[in-house]
Amino acid sequence: MDILVAGGHGQVALRLLGLLAGQGHTARGLIRSPGQAGDLTALGAVPVIGDLENDETLDGYVRGADAVVFAAGAGPGSGAARKRTVDLGGAVKLADAARATGVRRYVMVSSIGADRPDAAGESMRAYLEAKAEADDYVRASGLDVTIVRPGSLTDDPGTGLVRVSTELGNRGPVPRDDVAAVLAAVLLTPATIGTTFELFAGDTPIPEALAAL
Repeated sequence: MDILVAGGHGQVALRLLGLLAGQGHTARGLIRSPGQAGDLTALGAVPVIGDLENDETLDGYVRGADAVVFAAGAGPGSGAARKRTVDLGGAVKLADAARATGVRRYVMVSSIGADRPDAAGESMRAYLEAKAEADDYVRASGLDVTIVRPGSLTDDPGTGLVRVSTELGNRGPVPRDDVAAVLAAVLLTPATIGTTFELFAGDTPIPEALAAL
């Protein structure tokens, strides 16, 4: 498969690109800074230089892909305006480009709490509102969408064992390694299309957990 990962230099995205490249896929990471390209090529991934936030269209980057993954984020130090242009606007642009170029498969890295942003504290509300709107947009896009909502991200080594739930509102940690492994598996699991699920560390092997969704 040819897979474009938007936000290609993020911590989860880099892990995902390395996994996909290691599986023999064409793993392309959309990054804004040419200075980040070496980190992708070291993983066997293909850097694609483009500005998710400011380019008018992403069609040229998406064209030819079999699937796209939205793993971008404005980051915790950004204000509400950038959360809307990146976390929401970038996801919308990627969906629009997928539709325009005939790419059906869209995997969204969302967030715990995006189902109820009004319950969040002030510091998180703008982020969760942007994620909620982005999730709603891609769900309504007509694409083959899977929305993954990881718990609190950690740098603990991955175990390949997780807990997933389509009943939203849970809490818990999950290693970034395992988030990336789940995203890679989701791309090869058509049965996850149309699902939104939360993801945490657990005791079920990833293939088994996804098969039970």
